[in-house]
Amino acid sequence: MSGHSKWSTIKHKKAITDQRRGARFTKLAREIIVAAREGGPDPEMNFRLRLAINNARASNMPNDNIDRAIKKGAGLDGSGEQLHEVMYEGYAPGGAAIMVQALTDNRNRTASEVRSRFTKAGGNLAESGAVAWGFDNKGTITVTLESGAAEDLALEAADAGAEDFSIDGNTIEFTVSRTDLARLRTFLDGRDGVTVDQAEFAMVPKNQVQLDTPRAQQALRLLEALEELDDVQKVYTNADFPNEVLAAASG
Repeated sequence: MSGHSKWSTIKHKKAITDQRRGARFTKLAREIIVAAREGGPDPEMNFRLRLAINNARASNMPNDNIDRAIKKGAGLDGSGEQLHEVMYEGYAPGGAAIMVQALTDNRNRTASEVRSRFTKAGGNLAESGAVAWGFDNKGTITVTLESGAAEDLALEAADAGAEDFSIDGNTIEFTVSRTDLARLRTFLDGRDGVTVDQAEFAMVPKNQVQLDTPRAQQALRLLEALEELDDVQKVYTNADFPNEVLAAASG
């Protein structure tokens, strides 16, 4: 498994188990709100909403919270809150590219907070389009394998649309086209001994930038600082982290 994929796995596990579960719920609720606003409140007709609900349930988000978020997004609660999707691009120390996806009700506030995190970490916020060319808009699915061989599952998943995969112990991360994400999710949901932990649209790097240990530590601190911002939903990077840096982060 590449350094980037390992970081994605560590990030997902920490989001579920750390003490910031309340912040996690807020981010999940915001994704549900935007999905319901754009595609309607019926998850059967709105795949983005269905993904958001499934991810919320995987994080043990209460059903009442999910229902409130759907109603807010569909304009059924009278709140009138408007969230805007914004993508920021920049560079970490060592030159690794970073993309930051945010949902905000105040673009100026969010831009200032994101820029501050980049500056403090020794990176820099770039213009729109500066690094986006180095990423593909894909789907990713992370699963936990409770029985069976990971390699066998990965090969079978290719017939359901999986384009690539990476394995870390009993965790597998699949990359798939956006159009095949639902098909692959359905296939994996139907497999015994497989638990789907997360399925989402993601920016997947075309190539990776290897970082030495000092730069990798700086970059990792920047990524974590960005993810702590309330308005930030997801952070993507093409950094390839040394195993010892990731091991320390997972501890």
